[in-house]
Amino acid sequence: MGKLIYAANVSLDGYLEDEDGSFDWSVPDDEVHAFWNEHERHIGTSLYGRRMYETMRVWEDDDWLTDEPAVAREYARIWRDADKVVYSTTLETVSTARTRIERRFEPEAVRRLKETAAADLSVGGATLGAEAFRHGLVDECVLLLCPVVVGGGKPALPRGMRLDLELLDQRRFGNGVISTRHAVRSVD
Repeated sequence: MGKLIYAANVSLDGYLEDEDGSFDWSVPDDEVHAFWNEHERHIGTSLYGRRMYETMRVWEDDDWLTDEPAVAREYARIWRDADKVVYSTTLETVSTARTRIERRFEPEAVRRLKETAAADLSVGGATLGAEAFRHGLVDECVLLLCPVVVGGGKPALPRGMRLDLELLDQRRFGNGVISTRHAVRSVD
């Protein structure tokens, strides 16, 4: 059985993006990128909303990676090896391998996917992540806290609900980023 893990880069005030939709403040250096590579290496299936998928699909193309550091090229290989499920009512086709579209997020289908998975699953994006939290599907939460306050934008965690968490691991990176990994104990 696989765990469903919500993972994100987050500002210190709790946002994935600032009010303009920018997340340039969370671009990882090589050390943080290596952390994400190791994290993603254990993911067999990634669940995305349309916007997150459109952001992530850049990893399918090698053209721009030629002059990128080895850690970025490695991430592309890891990302391509995972299955991807995109939840969208508007996306007609996908442009990446190992990817399928689901028109609706169905909690029971995700539960079955977790039960039959040989590896962990990830859920990416604030809206889809919030749905997974609300249905009690998220087992762990991995947040990389970036040393920036953006003052508003898209919240990383769902509003209007309580999550009881247990700290499993933490790490400080040279650039000031701090990773935290929590088990989700209960959702109210």
